[in-house]
Amino acid sequence: MAAGKLRYEHEEHEQRNLHKEIKVKLKDGVMRDALSRFVNEYPAARLKAYDNVVSIDRLRDDLRDMKEWTVDHIDEVADEFEASIKARGGHFFRAKDGDEVKEILLKICEQEQVRRIVKSKSMATEEIHLNQALEEKGLHVRETDLGEWMLSVAGQKPSHMVMPAIHLNREQCAGFFSEELHEDVPSDIPYMIHTARRVLREEFLSADMGITGANFGIAENGAIGLVTNEGNARLVTTMPRIHVVILGYEKLIPKVRDAAKILRLLPRNGTCQRMTSYMTMVDGPTPVIYEKDGQLVEEERKQYVILLDNGRLRAAADPKLKQVYQCVRCASCLNVCPIWTLVGGHVYGHIYSGGIGAILTGLLNNMESFSQFSDLCIGCRKCMTICPGKVPIPDLIDELRSRYVKEHGLGLPEKTAFRHILTHRKVFHTLLRMGALAQKPVESGGFIRHLPLFFAGMTKGRSLPAIAARPFRDRTEELFRENPEKPVLRAAFFSGCNMDFVFPGTGESVVKVLQDLNIEVIYPEQQSCCGKPVLGTGDRETAKIIARQNIEAFEETKADIIVSACPTCAETLEKTYVELFADDPEWSERAKAFGAKVREFTSFVAECYRQAGRLMPTAGTEKVTYHDSCHIRRGLGVYKEPRELLKAAPGVDFVEMKDCDKCCGMAGAFGVKYSEISLPMLKEKVNNIKASGADTVAVACPACLMQLRGGLDQQAPDIRVRHIADILAENIAAGHSQAESM
Repeated sequence: MAAGKLRYEHEEHEQRNLHKEIKVKLKDGVMRDALSRFVNEYPAARLKAYDNVVSIDRLRDDLRDMKEWTVDHIDEVADEFEASIKARGGHFFRAKDGDEVKEILLKICEQEQVRRIVKSKSMATEEIHLNQALEEKGLHVRETDLGEWMLSVAGQKPSHMVMPAIHLNREQCAGFFSEELHEDVPSDIPYMIHTARRVLREEFLSADMGITGANFGIAENGAIGLVTNEGNARLVTTMPRIHVVILGYEKLIPKVRDAAKILRLLPRNGTCQRMTSYMTMVDGPTPVIYEKDGQLVEEERKQYVILLDNGRLRAAADPKLKQVYQCVRCASCLNVCPIWTLVGGHVYGHIYSGGIGAILTGLLNNMESFSQFSDLCIGCRKCMTICPGKVPIPDLIDELRSRYVKEHGLGLPEKTAFRHILTHRKVFHTLLRMGALAQKPVESGGFIRHLPLFFAGMTKGRSLPAIAARPFRDRTEELFRENPEKPVLRAAFFSGCNMDFVFPGTGESVVKVLQDLNIEVIYPEQQSCCGKPVLGTGDRETAKIIARQNIEAFEETKADIIVSACPTCAETLEKTYVELFADDPEWSERAKAFGAKVREFTSFVAECYRQAGRLMPTAGTEKVTYHDSCHIRRGLGVYKEPRELLKAAPGVDFVEMKDCDKCCGMAGAFGVKYSEISLPMLKEKVNNIKASGADTVAVACPACLMQLRGGLDQQAPDIRVRHIADILAENIAAGHSQAESM
């Protein structure tokens, strides 16, 4: 069946049941196997491709800087590109959207008597559904990239920007070949490739027009570059008598030398190659021989270049969203995304998938589509460690979420929970205390392991944490009697909701560790939630109310430092509050002063221990491994210090586990809202913990503590989960105090 004749899986504006779609994908064994193999092999293969590179970061900085300059001068770069194309004899058009591209292209087809078209390498034409429009006008259109061809036959969208058919296996591809060609095609890869060559060569030879995209367009000389492995793009640009290039503004680069900045990174990140099999540069019309009126004639090939806006210029003018221009479409962000690697690309709904796909959908398609799946980005920031152009993908998604909420508001449940409960500390805490009482019939040993009726699924695969009968804030009076008489510092403790109401014992451990360092600890009772759950939905106005309450509560303490043993809270207090009030002169200064005092617990204690000579590695018998939370590793850049503390802890034999910094699947409300994804992520983490041989897994984040405790309680109850504060406090109680160590 030809391209575009089938409805894609999700038409625009269609109201979707995302949970149902996710469950279908999670049961797709073919896709899960393919993604699992790829994800396991990708990181090492990518690094091997960089073997001969001294500094990957330097290459990334060069690319980002070039792209930043380009977007800041996009109008003049586009003007120069147009002038260069025309100077070489090409025809140049600018299209404000997909409809205008189709209008321009159909006129060209009519003028040039085009009947048959071959295509290659163009996500932009996927973005505007070009094939369908051409076929509705009776034109024969053939995708020549093997993956794209398979998908056009299957009536599916790409699930990956570089490997669009990664979710299919060879048996499925053979089936689509057989259906399309009306012949029996076995699932033998060399045979299928031979068959594709036989069929496509006829297409190339009989095509009137070739349509491609471009990996880049050079303003200096009007050349476009195509980076491929199949060779079909070169044939599309050289065999037909007409070549049409459709590219977006973000593909423009100023100079020839800037192409090297893309070519050094794109193949290595995209396909783990130092360079691809084909690097094609097309710089204007060239001679072509073709059959005309029954005779072979030689003429200059006609070249048409269409520069597509479709929301790109609006993004270029936006001080934050312009960063999306730094993307080179390598899709490496998908390859390390814990969500995409489980559910594939189709659940994202539009052409582009993953976190970068959510952003592109919002900018190039519509915000309604974006809002339906934007929360599939859990903000783990793994993508930012690998992106060639250093696109801050989670930050841009947060920005779009906040703009959507500002325009459309929140749903009633979120609005009620955030604006009428979280902003009123007493109401919020009263509800938690009521919850502690209500849970008694189903609580056992700090867990809720079984729930009745339709709630039963919530405890399948993990136990839920019980709310503590006595929160941390009710224990402070007794704890603070042990404060030192002549402290070296005064620390205000920000507990966060989890440590206050779920793990108050860990809160006690934090206090004891700080007191052991001769630090006075105080606890401002007026503190509340840090606001991260609210920020995650895009509701920045409610988050500002909460932030002001917390800043005021801690300003009154006159503390030297503010300590948090929750990295998510620490990052929010230290960094996000400052960003929230960037346009508010008064609160901006107060947020900066407040943030400057915030210290994440493990990094602060490690610094103190180092100064005191207490970070000497020890030998022990208890095997302990460590799980890096996303916010502490990539949000705060803290990963050495927790390991130093564990290696110096008496009795600990430290071992690393596989994928120690991969998200455990909690990610705040995500772990509950998308439990169908959270549980497989938890299972993978539990398997890695078990494979490490550890007796204990240490964490520095109460949310991870909650997720891993619940998972191990049901899947490996012999393995303990402990916050590092609990391990340190236990050693202090056992007599390994500062004085003795020194």
